[in-house]
Amino acid sequence: MKTLLIIDMQKDSFTPLTSKYDALGVIERINRLSTEFREKGWPVIHIQHDGTAEGDYLPGTTGFEIIDEITVKTTDKIVVKTINDAFYKSELEAVLKNLDAEELIITGAATDFCVDATLKGALVRDNKITVISDAHTTSDKPWATAETLITHYNNIWNWLSPAKHKVEVLSLNEFLFKIKN
Repeated sequence: MKTLLIIDMQKDSFTPLTSKYDALGVIERINRLSTEFREKGWPVIHIQHDGTAEGDYLPGTTGFEIIDEITVKTTDKIVVKTINDAFYKSELEAVLKNLDAEELIITGAATDFCVDATLKGALVRDNKITVISDAHTTSDKPWATAETLITHYNNIWNWLSPAKHKVEVLSLNEFLFKIKN
């Protein structure tokens, strides 16, 4: 079964000080994708970062909450993580096993941190992975624009050579076409 991971789409990640590249477009594409998953009866998992150790993304605060623009349904699962890799000391692996997840579809923020770390955590567990190339985002850095980083990571993931499965990097439209045919 395909399982959608929506990583760190939290209020602390989407402030004027932490603006993300094409945030509105990414949000719209994630919502389109999650709607499609729910219609097919496929699981949607929201990953939330608990940054208590760093003093941010604190559970119980507004910043920890998923942004209002992302659709969350009662049937969706929520997994809390404490470092970039959502698999590390979290319940994600057990949740995926209980769902009989066969392929992870990865979206969210931030491309160069939690999305990348979670993807690599999934790879070492031999998960089949598809990244939606236009449904993850990050912020500009002093050394590169967010757009450059997103393109860079999409290319890196496309070239990874894991032991079991090659990572597939598809746009939302390419992915939707694939699952409808």
